[in-house]
Amino acid sequence: MYDVVVVGGGPAGATAAEDLVRSGHKVALLDREGRIKPCGGAIPPRLMQDFHIGEEQLLTKVNTARMISPTGRQVDIPIENGFVGMVDRKDFDPFLRERAVKAGAKYFVGTFVRVDRESGTAVIYRDKASGEERALPCKLIIGADGAKSRVGLAEVEGADKVPLVFAYHEIIKAPEATATYDPLRCDVIYDGAISPDFYGWVFPHGGTTSVGMGTENPDVNLKDATAALRMASGLSNCETLRKEGAPIPLKPMDRWDNGKDVVLAGDAAGVVAPSSGEGIYYAMVGGRVAATACAATLASGRAKDLRLARKLFMREHKTVFRVLASMQNAYYRSDDRRERFVSLCHDIDVQRLTFEAYMNKKLVKARPLAHLKIGVKNLAHLTGLVRAEHV
Repeated sequence: MYDVVVVGGGPAGATAAEDLVRSGHKVALLDREGRIKPCGGAIPPRLMQDFHIGEEQLLTKVNTARMISPTGRQVDIPIENGFVGMVDRKDFDPFLRERAVKAGAKYFVGTFVRVDRESGTAVIYRDKASGEERALPCKLIIGADGAKSRVGLAEVEGADKVPLVFAYHEIIKAPEATATYDPLRCDVIYDGAISPDFYGWVFPHGGTTSVGMGTENPDVNLKDATAALRMASGLSNCETLRKEGAPIPLKPMDRWDNGKDVVLAGDAAGVVAPSSGEGIYYAMVGGRVAATACAATLASGRAKDLRLARKLFMREHKTVFRVLASMQNAYYRSDDRRERFVSLCHDIDVQRLTFEAYMNKKLVKARPLAHLKIGVKNLAHLTGLVRAEHV
């Protein structure tokens, strides 16, 4: 009998499993393995601090972000007093799982099938090696099995209504630095020809590079758009090492638990940041609050304590999510709006506050005058009072 079965061994599930075993609980971690999520791989210093991630896990440290508009305008934003760490999920996820197992989690490889409650509660899974169905008896379950979570769809109301961006990327062998490629710079491309409602990216991973894009529009050919992005970035002739695609949620669910014995975490709960699509940090926070909610429920015997997961997460991050959702709704609608957004990024106050907020995961309140200036400039750009080409 396990206290908790964690379904899904990505950043959310592995974090939840490790936190729970370190607090003295008996935990099973179930993962299907063999799947690598398409991901730019960016992690902030705050993640490294909160979750004890050493610099040896980083492939490189990015020191500049380049915003590219539909007309090809480029705005380089230096990352002052910090960096963006880059990881490859191919290696980062197994590292997190292994750390959870070393802490004491019992690891199983297989695919979630259902929750069986005929005699107690058990997670039924299909063992990868034998193909047979097996049971993991437990008291509570954390569904951390990604977007379109099987646990969520089976157990939590509303899991089928989360809006999704479909993301696709190609991991390529990185070239030497060129006029269009910098191994210490992240490029973010806001161009309707690449993505009509999101963005494309070129993110360096040391010896490799992630090139990809995302969209909610099912009519967009993701592979063709990525090929166009590679050509525009001078990366068409680089060797392609991997191709990966998956849905990514962009709105936290209104409820993360079933009121009995299941709580969701990470992409399964919808906690990917709007506008930016950032997910690793928020997934790990989601795993942590899910673990906290399960520990509270096991101690109290009250199923309602599972609600703590969403409550704790939203208390800390709901304002940032609302601001980012507003940005996406305001600026991602058309190329004219995207042009204005990149133009706004010229502003030094926007640049500084953006990356201070990114690195520390908090809205910066130290400079109220700067916030006021940004609000006025934002309104001017949206209403067209400022020309898009204005610098």
